[in-house]
Amino acid sequence: MKHVLAIATLYPNETNPRFGTFVARSLEALAKRGDWQVTVVNPIGLPPLALGRYRELAELPPVAIENGITVHRPRFTLVPKVGGRLNPQSIARAALPLIRQLHRDTPIDVIDAEFFYPDGPAATTIGAKLDIPVSIKARGSDISLWGEKDYGKAQILEAADKAAGLLAVSEALADDMARLGMARDKITIHYTGLDRDRFRPLGNVSLRPTLGRQLGFDLPADAPLFVSVGALIERKGQELLLQAMAKIDRSRAILVGKGEDEGKLRQLAAQLGLTQRVHFAGSLDHDVMPVVLSAADIMVLPTASEGLANAWVEALACGTPCITTNVGGAPELFTSPAAGRLVPRDANRIAKAIRDILDDPPAAQEVTAAVEQFSWENNGAALAAHFERLSAG
Repeated sequence: MKHVLAIATLYPNETNPRFGTFVARSLEALAKRGDWQVTVVNPIGLPPLALGRYRELAELPPVAIENGITVHRPRFTLVPKVGGRLNPQSIARAALPLIRQLHRDTPIDVIDAEFFYPDGPAATTIGAKLDIPVSIKARGSDISLWGEKDYGKAQILEAADKAAGLLAVSEALADDMARLGMARDKITIHYTGLDRDRFRPLGNVSLRPTLGRQLGFDLPADAPLFVSVGALIERKGQELLLQAMAKIDRSRAILVGKGEDEGKLRQLAAQLGLTQRVHFAGSLDHDVMPVVLSAADIMVLPTASEGLANAWVEALACGTPCITTNVGGAPELFTSPAAGRLVPRDANRIAKAIRDILDDPPAAQEVTAAVEQFSWENNGAALAAHFERLSAG
């Protein structure tokens, strides 16, 4: 059995159980195969004075066994808001002694950085010191956000050059990485996975009374229901959904996610007269998500940028068509009208797309066909093959 050590700054923990669950599921799928031992290093950034939410993070155990994987959580010094350029080296300094000892105990064949920044530069620094090949995965915002900052772009490109191999969640993101200056022939496409037992069509109208009682939200069986899944930030475009649904009589919307724009979105809902028609659900348990997605008529995510959104894949797997934008890997997924519509970030165009789908809703099996190749088993197999190539030299 070979050994991969994954560095992931975004990984679920007791304080944030929904934080990076897709990373955990992918690594668990790899470990479940039995041909790779998986160890996770989840660096925890703490400011010099750990107050508020940082106090809970400071109290996390330094090592834990989670779903069969050993997770280590070394602490590194974090300077909130202004320390972005320093985080990769801070992570490397904090994690290197631990990883050196893990390598002595059970030799590591590959170091895997689960995000391009700050994980990637930290991983290549450690890999160079221990002479271990490094793989770095790009997911979307880690390229679009940090690649626009001079210091981020410089560190990203240096890490890409040093890495033995790169992963991207879509062909479109791989092309973006190449335009940024990375070698396209080093990039392998690694699509996200999907829990097919959980995310499947569960019906529609019959779910709504139960879901409405559970959420404390009025969900008439005959009213159009939209769901939007994503952080409540400007980039995700929930304000455009609210503006569009104001044009759709009796419609309801469930916004799943948390973020800095929640207050502004609540204010907009009140201004549009939608207060009783919009439910802010916050973070939901993964077992509830298939119910919410299956109950909805349409999942709407007018995002400004994505790699390949997990929310798209999960909604389609539940038989729910999506309205989103022509960004990232969307054209690779939305190849038929049954899957949904790709529209500009414009409330009128979104409202028109909503009406088109409501007037002629696709059958659930037509929608799910768009994601028939997605599963965590396939994701784990592809990851194992990628690491095997790197470890073979």
